[in-house]
Formats: sequence, C-alpha cells, structure tokens
Amino acid sequence: MIFFDVTKSAAAGHHSGLTRVNSRLRAELGPAAVPVAWPQWDRAAGPADWFFTTEVFAPAERPGFREFLRGRSARCGAIFHDAIPLKHPHITWPQSVARHPAYLGILAEFDRVWANSAASRDELLGFWRWQGVVSPPPVEVLALGADCDGAPRSGQSSFVPRSGTMADEAKQRGRAPALLCLGILEPRKNQAFLLEVCSGLWAAGRQFELHLVGRVNPHFGAPIVAPMRRLRRRWPGLHHHAHLDDADLARLRAGARATVFPTIAEGAGLPLLESLWQGVPCVASDLAALRESAAAGGCLLLPPSDAAAWKSALERILADDALHARLTAEARSRPLPTWADAARTLQRAMDA
Repeated sequence: MIFFDVTKSAAAGHHSGLTRVNSRLRAELGPAAVPVAWPQWDRAAGPADWFFTTEVFAPAERPGFREFLRGRSARCGAIFHDAIPLKHPHITWPQSVARHPAYLGILAEFDRVWANSAASRDELLGFWRWQGVVSPPPVEVLALGADCDGAPRSGQSSFVPRSGTMADEAKQRGRAPALLCLGILEPRKNQAFLLEVCSGLWAAGRQFELHLVGRVNPHFGAPIVAPMRRLRRRWPGLHHHAHLDDADLARLRAGARATVFPTIAEGAGLPLLESLWQGVPCVASDLAALRESAAAGGCLLLPPSDAAAWKSALERILADDALHARLTAEARSRPLPTWADAARTLQRAMDA
C-alpha cells in the first residue's frame, strides 16, 4: 500500500505545478495510493507499505514527523522539485526560503527520493555533500508527464496541419497570431522581461497577441502588474487571464503560434512539456532543467533575459512559417513521457 501525502495539496486553492504533480501521480497510481493528511493519519503502516510525498515541508510544520520517520516500520519516498528558494531567495516566498534547508535535510532520511530532473537531482546531492550527509538515499530521475490531465496528444506519429483549430480559425479571420505564457506572475517567471520584449515588437509594427495566464504572486507580483496594465491600454493584443480551467487553457494553447517560457529558474518546467504534448512549439530560457526536455526538438532555447536574442527569436517564430512548421513537426513526432509512465516507474521501484 502507498500512503500518499495530500496534507497541503488537498486544500490547495490554486493549480500550481506542485499540485499537478500530486494529483496526476495519485490518479495514475489508482487504488494503490491511499490519500493521507498529516497529522490525522494514524500511521498504521507495515514493512511492505510506503509513505510517499510530493509536497514541500519542514519537519517543524508537521509535529511528530521526524519521530515517525526515525521510528518508522514503513518505507518512505519523496519527489524532490528544486532548490530555487536557496538559489534565488530574494525573489522567493520568505516562508519557502526559511523552510527549504530543513526540507532538503529531512529528505536525506527517506529511503528513496525521485528528482523531477537531472538538474534537480544534482542540486540535491550537492546540498547533501555540503551538509556532510554520509549515507544519502538513492536519488533517481523521474520524468514527469507531458499529458495535460489525460488530454489526447496532438498528431504523435507525423506532422499534420492543425486544420479546424483555433489557429486556423484565427488565420481565416485575419486575426493576429498568438503567443502564450503560462505561470504565476512573479520575478522568477520573468514576465516583466517578456513584456519589455513584446512591447518593442509591437512598437516596431509586429502584429500579434500575447496571453499571460496565471495568478499574481501577492508578495512579488505588483511590479509586474503595474506595467502590464499600462501596456494593455496601449497594446490591445496583450491579455491577462488570472485563472483558466484545463479545458480553456488547452483551447488557448492549441490556438497559439507558440508558447513562451522566459523563466530564470526551474526544476523541470511542465509548461514546456505540456506545450509539446499539444504540438505547439515552445520558446524558452536555456536552463539546465529545460534543456533536458527540449533536447529532442520542438523548442527554441535562448539565453535568459537576453533582450536581443528573444526579440529576434519571437520575430522568427511569428513570421517564419518554415521554422514554425519544423518545430511543430518535431513537437508532434518526438517521444514524450506520460503520467502513466511516471506512475509505473514509481510502482516498480516500490514493489522491488
């Protein structure tokens, strides 16, 4: 039996990447995963059972957890996402910065850890070496699913023009092509930089729409919202969607010329994978974690925050039909992991 931790995710009021990892893995594990919440769980687990968590927490936030971990009869596993609060504390929630060292430390007491990318795995192992951890648990890379809540993949076997999609409808009606940027509005996701680049393109006469999808970070989002509102009054092609359900997001993404992901730090980068799943090219920052997912095609990777490089790339993706067709074909034909694959990998490792 897998006792699956939902302490935070069950009550989450927004659909972040962390909550998606939790919900999709739990769904694919099916009856083998029994949801439990701390501290209500009676912790009646035996040697053949697992306590498994995808959540980020410090032991002090869960009274009795360290004692459970050290005196446990069941095995314990976890997903590790990233070390961003340690690497970028000035743009990370203060609570996350405060808890992260203890969180990374407690993971060293688990039986197994799965990192969401090789880059994240290396960060975790590096932290443990720095902390002097003598016998760390094995850390393996678990490829996260690209499939968006079970949505079918677009044209996996070969490239077929997207007839009947929003993109075609927009073209037939003479509408401008659209770019989509998905992520909470905050400095780490770098939307302020993207707005600056797009403003320059609009000023130069390039016609396109930019859709920003994501809630505003209440701690860091204000400096992004103010210029966004000013630009929206000047450029009608700029749109902000604070929340979209999965179906509406899928429709918006299907109609996009490309997705854009100018982030400056990521553990894995689900928006990139989900864009490829729908056969939509992605223009993204050249980060180690994103490079792992982008290497097989469908993406343009650019130096983070390099305005000249981003302006040139966005001009190309908007105007160069041959480039767009090649990237679309790559996105549709390349292999991509699924959440079912991830769940099977976990299940096999836990059954061994």
